[in-house]
This record gives sequence, C-alpha cells and structure tokens, in this order.
Amino acid sequence: MRGRGYDVMAVEPVQLAKKGTLARCRLMSPYVWREADGTFSMLLRVVDDRGDSTGSLWFARGDGLEFVPHHGPAVKPGPEPEDVGGCEDPTVVARDDGILVYYTGVMADGTAQLLYAVGPDAHSLGKRGVAHASTAADHNTKEAAIERLNDGWILLFEYSRDGRSQIGRAEAESPAGPWTEQENPIRRRKGQWDSWHLSTGPLLIDEPEGPVMFYNGATPDAVWSIGWVRFDATCRHVVERSIDPLIAAPAASGAAGRRISFAASAVRVEDRIFLYYTHDDRNLMRATLVCPFSKP
Repeated sequence: MRGRGYDVMAVEPVQLAKKGTLARCRLMSPYVWREADGTFSMLLRVVDDRGDSTGSLWFARGDGLEFVPHHGPAVKPGPEPEDVGGCEDPTVVARDDGILVYYTGVMADGTAQLLYAVGPDAHSLGKRGVAHASTAADHNTKEAAIERLNDGWILLFEYSRDGRSQIGRAEAESPAGPWTEQENPIRRRKGQWDSWHLSTGPLLIDEPEGPVMFYNGATPDAVWSIGWVRFDATCRHVVERSIDPLIAAPAASGAAGRRISFAASAVRVEDRIFLYYTHDDRNLMRATLVCPFSKP
C-alpha cells in the first residue's frame, strides 16, 4: 500500500438476534452510528428471498457487534411508486430535530434512485420522496455518502453509465438538497481490482490527513473488494489511494454466486475505526482498523 494507510487489526461477524422472518433473511448494507450513551444503532437492509421486493430497512441497537432488532421494518416498500420494488442502502444524517435517512428506492421496473425519510428517531420515519433522481445519463443513483463540508453539504453517490458503476459528487446548502452535480472525484484504474465498477462507501471528513472514503471497487466479473481513497479538503481531487484492497473479496462465490465485500459505514472510536460491511450479499461483518499516522 502506498503512503500511510490503514491496518486491519481484526475482522469479526456482526450478530443480529433473528426470529421469525428474519431467521431466513439475508442481511446487507449495515449503516452503524454511535449514540451519546456509547451504544450503537444500526439501520440495515433485510432481504427475504421469498418476498417480492429487494428489501426493507430495519433498525437495531447493540454494543457494536451484537444487535437486537426492533419489531418490524423502519422503512418498507410502497405504496409509493418510487420504492414499491424495494428499499436499500440506508445512510443516516443526524439533525437537531432527529435524523434524516437517505436510501435507495427501487421502482416496479427495477429503476433505482435516491430517496429520503425524516423523523425524530429511526422508529418514526416519514418518507419525503426523491432526494437525487436518476437521469437519462446517470442511471440508478444509490449508495449515498453525505457529510457537512465547509458551509454546505457534500453528496457522493453511485450511478450507472455505459454498463459501469461510477461515483458521482454533488453539493447542496442543506442535507435534504437540492443537489448540484460536480465532476466525478475518483476514476477506475485499468488492470486493477477496481478496474470496472466503483461505488461509494463511508466518508470520514475529519481524518487527520484529510477526508477519507472507504470505497468499493470491482472487476468486470463483479468481484467486489474494499479500498480507501484520501481526498483534498474539498473532496474534489484524489491525494492518495490504496493500491491493494483493504478488504478483499471472498475467495469463493457465496450462495448468490457472487464474490463480494462491500463497505457500508464506519465509526471512529478513539484511535480505531470500525468498518462495517456486507460479506457475500448475506452476512454482516466488522473490521477494526488503526491508522499508523495517528499513533504516538
């Protein structure tokens, strides 16, 4: 790895107490954040392969590795046409009056775009419609990473163009938008593990040497791994980027016939970063990272 990157100290499974329908479901896209009392909250995508949607969003709380889910989904598909086909990829933004949740809404024809919901907490979310729509050029906007940047807000998101997933960038005065798109901040690299697809992961604005995103990259055969990229202070230009994956794709295809490690969220706790990701489109994992440049 070039430069002063991140060391993976541990990789552990994230446990969710599963009963009833949850016992047969695939668990994906774990967005985890830390509460003021030190406990951890999580919104995640739950996929029932016996159902007729691509998933719903559930809320759970725990100690960072073991979580207990709330009864029933916090955001479920429909009846609105924008997400009648499924709800995916939650991202949480804290506000003075509660939380704002970005998520991917899937329409009946499979088209996806970024939607949002707001509420005083994850138990009481009300849908607010489209946050950042797909366009004729940018298909299937999804996987939001949102942070405050200077006097405004930045949105990094995945979209599809020419058969490849790419990472877009937009700015707004409010976390609810409207968003003005800018030039893509990162490009794929020919012949590398991220040569074909790129997708957003968690963005940490206040890292010691500048903003860092743990992003997802894939080869043409959709083997997904996790790397990191350090941006300049504006998140417009790449300063440094991992050559090798930080967390590689699984060695063998899983039940869905795919090899995938896909980052969803990151929580800094003192000198450690807990990176939460999906393994094999089925299981939740947590990697503990340390930053050599932050050590005494």
